[in-house]
Amino acid sequence: MNFQLTEEQIAVQMAARDFAKNELLPGVIERDDQQKFATDQIKKLGELGFMGMMVDPKYGGSGMDTISYVLAMEEISKVDASVSVCMSVNNSLVCYGIEKYANEEQKQKYLVPLASGQKIGAFLLSEPEAGSDATSQRTTAEDKGDYYLLNGTKNWITNGNSASYYLVIAQTYPEKGHKGINVFIVEKEWAGVTVGAKENKMGIRSSDTHSIMFQDVKVPKENRIGEDGFGFKFAMQTLSGGRIGIAAQALGIASGAYELALKYSKERKAFGTEICNHQAIAFKLADMYTEITAARHLVMKAAWDKDEGNNYDMSSAMAKLYASKVAMEQTVEAVQIHGGNGFVKEYHVERLMRDAKITQIYEGTSEIQKIVISRTLIKG
Repeated sequence: MNFQLTEEQIAVQMAARDFAKNELLPGVIERDDQQKFATDQIKKLGELGFMGMMVDPKYGGSGMDTISYVLAMEEISKVDASVSVCMSVNNSLVCYGIEKYANEEQKQKYLVPLASGQKIGAFLLSEPEAGSDATSQRTTAEDKGDYYLLNGTKNWITNGNSASYYLVIAQTYPEKGHKGINVFIVEKEWAGVTVGAKENKMGIRSSDTHSIMFQDVKVPKENRIGEDGFGFKFAMQTLSGGRIGIAAQALGIASGAYELALKYSKERKAFGTEICNHQAIAFKLADMYTEITAARHLVMKAAWDKDEGNNYDMSSAMAKLYASKVAMEQTVEAVQIHGGNGFVKEYHVERLMRDAKITQIYEGTSEIQKIVISRTLIKG
């Protein structure tokens, strides 16, 4: 693995950093307070090519590698994790899933507007009782000949109200278990689709999180992705890539908090000197930087595995497991280094701490990542 970034990767990193500083930082506290979706900023992200980064240019994407995507995700997440999760879902789950597994007609109709940023997508797996367990889907898609009849409820859907297109995982043949699950492209404006109230969340408050209900929604047969019963495999393969995006988000939250803490420690004085000169603070900074660097290596390894065509189930799970742990721990440390100011919104670190927690929950909890890792180890 080459640890030296290419000129193109550095250019992507700098472009994302500039965007975060100039477009996202102004107003980020207000958006968090008011739970306001960053419509204008995400539109600009699309115009810059950040909403379909890894998609082939012939489908409206930027044709970049996964490492470039991870670099951009980290920079955006340092400033506004609510925007980066929208970017992550559109890139890692929706665009990837359609480009990898959909047919040409589906790609032309849906992938092109999604990859170019003209439309936003959402990934609908989680349910009120099943969570992220793809084998326990209660949403049903009854085969009616030339269409499916979709019924059920999906919870905690990122981009729920802002998305135009949904990738919906649903059970068609309950007697077949996970082999009877399908995946469909559903348009938000179809009859029978209802968007529930926006969730009032602890963190990533300006992200667009809703429940989505389906009542007798007619889904054309041509909107099923893959062969009949392909839905479970689709979900598992797509989630592995999604974990890389979330790991990069967690890394960005942690590194953003560290950078703020380092800056503050060089400005704040106590007992006659800057607090960074006190060993208690200096050692905290050393630990923070070391753990963030370790997390970055895991995230980059997972991205490299994906780019190289290697199996990345285990490396993405490890990256997500460790980076989310680091995000939670290091944002707490950043608040502590800020002292009383860390509890004040204008210093940003309290928001980063609230945002960090979700990285341990979505795309599968830490326990689920450990299941993925341990099963891989046991199988050899």
